[in-house]
Amino acid sequence: MAEFDLTTTLGQYLDRHLVFPLLEFLTVKGLYDEKEMLMGKLDLLSNTNMVDFAMDVHRNLYPDQAVPQVLKDKRQEVVAQLKTLQAKTDSITEIFEKPEVQRQIQASRDGRQLYDFLSKEYGFKHDMINTLYDYAKFQYECGNYSGAAEFLYFVRVLIPPNDRNFLNACWGKLASEILMQNWEYALEDLNKVKDLIDSNSFNSDLMTLQQRTWVIHWSLFVYFNHPKGRDLIIDQFLYTPTYLNAIQTTCPHVLRYLTTAVITNKQRRRAVLKDLVKVIQQESYTYKDPITEFVQCLYVDFDFDGAQKKLRECETVLFNDFFLVACLEDFIENARLLIFETFCRIHECISTSMLAEKLNMSLDDAEKWIVNLIRNARLDAKIDSKLGHVVMGTQAISPYQQVIEKTKNLSFRSQMLALNIEKKLGNRGGQDSQWAGQE
Repeated sequence: MAEFDLTTTLGQYLDRHLVFPLLEFLTVKGLYDEKEMLMGKLDLLSNTNMVDFAMDVHRNLYPDQAVPQVLKDKRQEVVAQLKTLQAKTDSITEIFEKPEVQRQIQASRDGRQLYDFLSKEYGFKHDMINTLYDYAKFQYECGNYSGAAEFLYFVRVLIPPNDRNFLNACWGKLASEILMQNWEYALEDLNKVKDLIDSNSFNSDLMTLQQRTWVIHWSLFVYFNHPKGRDLIIDQFLYTPTYLNAIQTTCPHVLRYLTTAVITNKQRRRAVLKDLVKVIQQESYTYKDPITEFVQCLYVDFDFDGAQKKLRECETVLFNDFFLVACLEDFIENARLLIFETFCRIHECISTSMLAEKLNMSLDDAEKWIVNLIRNARLDAKIDSKLGHVVMGTQAISPYQQVIEKTKNLSFRSQMLALNIEKKLGNRGGQDSQWAGQE
């Protein structure tokens, strides 16, 4: 199933540290040759300070060879540089550890107030913030993400949004929280980065588009791990025009993740499916995979045999996708429900054996599944066991109900729009740099 693997495509928009979890996942799945995977890891590590990790990978890759002198020399350089930066930073960290400073950090309304306090009481200077930033970035490159996140927090608080390192610090803090799997903090940092990009005036529209493309890819880590992620991915990817435009322009492969979020979102699925289908149709000439094709078969072509075939392929795609593997059971269950609902809208009397075939289930399992579905969903249907049929009731939807269905999501979307406007008005201009280390 390497045919549908998106790791190489996604990796172009991720920091190299964020690519490591994807490579570890692929190694476990065994999609590629193990030696090639180790070579890929070694190549990624070449531009980081995680020298011990690189040495371990080299030993696994070339068990009969000694560790290259280049790596040994680099390790000495990294240790020496770490000691130098640590010595420069010790006096700064001592200030932050003082009880009165901790109290002031909690009480300060903004970064400027805290900076003035530190400057007045402890002779704090702007150069110290740059030292903190350099130390945080070095810690990040060494793989010490907790230390990087801690120092980058102070950097972000103490410098104004128009400082050249402010946006860099926000990207770095986001990456650190993702790699530590602190999803609540990661979501806060993701929203901060989004707000900065939306309120910034970059040198060109192309640069703004590039920044949004990075946000889209980094957000996959957060949205597929945060409890509210499947709602948030729909709001950002489908109903925020600037991000939908970025997906359609630079990364239509992200439709795989949007489609999965919609199918597995029971509460909002019905309301957003029509909008999703429209986007999938528009982009079908640039990107398609079994997940998007499943939706197209079901809602555009009404090809139930095709949908059934694609559903079997979807199972394999999800099982081998780093972000989607946890959604596998949920996706299959909801996809079967969509097939059943669509089939029932077209037919009044359906053979249970035919339904079992369409749902890729045994006859007994299909009958139990349909009985539970009718009971739980309160569908107007009954099963004729003797004839082996499911008989659907014919209940027309009243115009009032149709109006309610079409406007049900309007209030929520209006609130989101108002909130975005408030954020844009409240934010000050940032700056157009990117977290160092991006390629």
